[in-house]
Amino acid sequence: MQSVIEFISQPWHWSISGAMIALVMFLLIYLGQRFGVSSSFKALCSIGGAGSAFDYFKYDWKSHDWLLVFVVGSIIGGGIGSTLLASPEPVQLSAATIADLSQLGINVPTSRAEGSGYLPMDLFNFETLASLKGIILMVLGGFLIGFGTRWAGGCTSGHAISGLSNLQLPSLVAVIGFFIGGLLMTHVFFPMILAL
Repeated sequence: MQSVIEFISQPWHWSISGAMIALVMFLLIYLGQRFGVSSSFKALCSIGGAGSAFDYFKYDWKSHDWLLVFVVGSIIGGGIGSTLLASPEPVQLSAATIADLSQLGINVPTSRAEGSGYLPMDLFNFETLASLKGIILMVLGGFLIGFGTRWAGGCTSGHAISGLSNLQLPSLVAVIGFFIGGLLMTHVFFPMILAL
């Protein structure tokens, strides 16, 4: 068992992920399905009875039951990956990224005791949440992500993976918008917010 865990927990080449995504997309296209995790929230609201108050949630959620299984599997897989298969070291970042984060006043953990490095503890804590910076990043940012996902008709994975593989022009427009928004946030707005 230990050798299997050691094998699975080693870094794998990026092409393996790409091949698995391509395989899933071919299967979804063959089966006439579309991929997008944000669709699962609509299904969950429909299951919870939101269709009685809003027409948007009145639809056959059972046609998306496979997506709900995928989301539950992703949550379970994330839990297994972050516990059983966790690296003893924090996430490895490039020297350029570490330098950029340091200029913004964000510390990168050098040991696991300081954190895993996926979420900067300088930003994601209750003390920061009570500040203007925290409200903008976590509350307003969360609202904008949810609003944008609904307005764009899907999330980044739905448009960039599923929509582009189906050659949908609206998905191309959305992905271009995601990149422009990401660049603006990274290089313009994020440094301004962190300076508050």
